[in-house]
Amino acid sequence: MPEDISAIAVTADENMKKAIGHLETELTKIRAGKANPQMIDGIMVDYYGSSMSISQVANVSVMDARTLSIQPWEKNMLQPIEKAILAANIGITPQNDGNLVRLFLPPLTEERRKDLVKRCHTEAEQSRIAIRNIRRDAIEQIKKMEKNGLSKDVAKDAENNVQQITDKYISTIEKHLTAKEKEIMSV
Repeated sequence: MPEDISAIAVTADENMKKAIGHLETELTKIRAGKANPQMIDGIMVDYYGSSMSISQVANVSVMDARTLSIQPWEKNMLQPIEKAILAANIGITPQNDGNLVRLFLPPLTEERRKDLVKRCHTEAEQSRIAIRNIRRDAIEQIKKMEKNGLSKDVAKDAENNVQQITDKYISTIEKHLTAKEKEIMSV
């Protein structure tokens, strides 16, 4: 039976890693005043009837600290890319010059920085909830095994192990949040 318990811990660890990966992805989408091609990763554009991300239909590059350029591989994609960026409501108005779309990032105001930090806290809280749910599921599995004959000592050790894994990932969330908050609030 102990290998079943270690499998529960390994599964919980893998799922928590995925939750952290999701948090990292979401935090990179939140702009911190610097141009970053990952800001537009989630924006989908209509490409001949199918929905694709902008990076799949265009070359996205950083021109300078506050400017992103989007060079579509086909000129007729300029308008759909521009519409997709406007529809995504990321707070940036695209500028189309006939060859490429430019995104000029305005300097962040103090109020906007605070809103972005709130958004970071929301994402972090979502990740904490996901990790706690994974912990709860793992502990429920251990308790079921305990009802089916697993000794209380082994069950308690397994629960402690799951809790240690949980604590490790919760502290990782805090580190990511602190780093992103510092990045956003630095002028």
